[in-house]
Amino acid sequence: MDVDALLQSIPPLAVYLVVGLVIGLESLGIPLPGEIILVTAAVMSSRHTLDIDPVGVGLSAAAGAIIGDSIGYSIGRRFGMSLFERLGRRFPKHFGPGHVALARRLFSRWGVWAVFFGRFVALLRIFAGPLAGALKMQYSRFLAANAAGGIVWACGTTAVVYYLGVAAEKWLARFSWVALLVGGLLALTVTLVLKERTAKAIEQLETEHDWDTLRHS
Repeated sequence: MDVDALLQSIPPLAVYLVVGLVIGLESLGIPLPGEIILVTAAVMSSRHTLDIDPVGVGLSAAAGAIIGDSIGYSIGRRFGMSLFERLGRRFPKHFGPGHVALARRLFSRWGVWAVFFGRFVALLRIFAGPLAGALKMQYSRFLAANAAGGIVWACGTTAVVYYLGVAAEKWLARFSWVALLVGGLLALTVTLVLKERTAKAIEQLETEHDWDTLRHS
């Protein structure tokens, strides 16, 4: 199979729509690989033989992040913390009590900054919108932090990956599939590392909770 021909057959609009949709659904609270999709699209935009515009990739990612988080905020505000209890029973690996407790602690500590920096952290990326709504955070403050974080994350990631891809094209043979593979593996590695750190933070939080329970029993 000619990978170059396959990549060139993909309409740029389809790439923008997929990026915006996946990141929007992830921001809504659905655990999808938004970061991997963004990195892959940014690498594709750095390929001079493709018509994919890095600006289009960045803007579609930012739009998906902002819109998805806003919808998630509305859902969280409507159903409150009971939403996470129901989700925890159905999807314990993503919305278990430990995940919710850690996200709440981060929100309690950092407030609106948790929304901004949450765009860069896998756990908060799916929790930020619904949890901010459930905790009744003022929407104007949420929107400002959400929009700023979404734009910085989406456009910043796209720009970094794009320029790295342009530089790599000068020396990487068969760039089309090699760079896509490298970019995807890099994003996957970052995701797995963050997931492991999140698991350790949840374990520590649960240990602290068990200790407090014993101390007050």
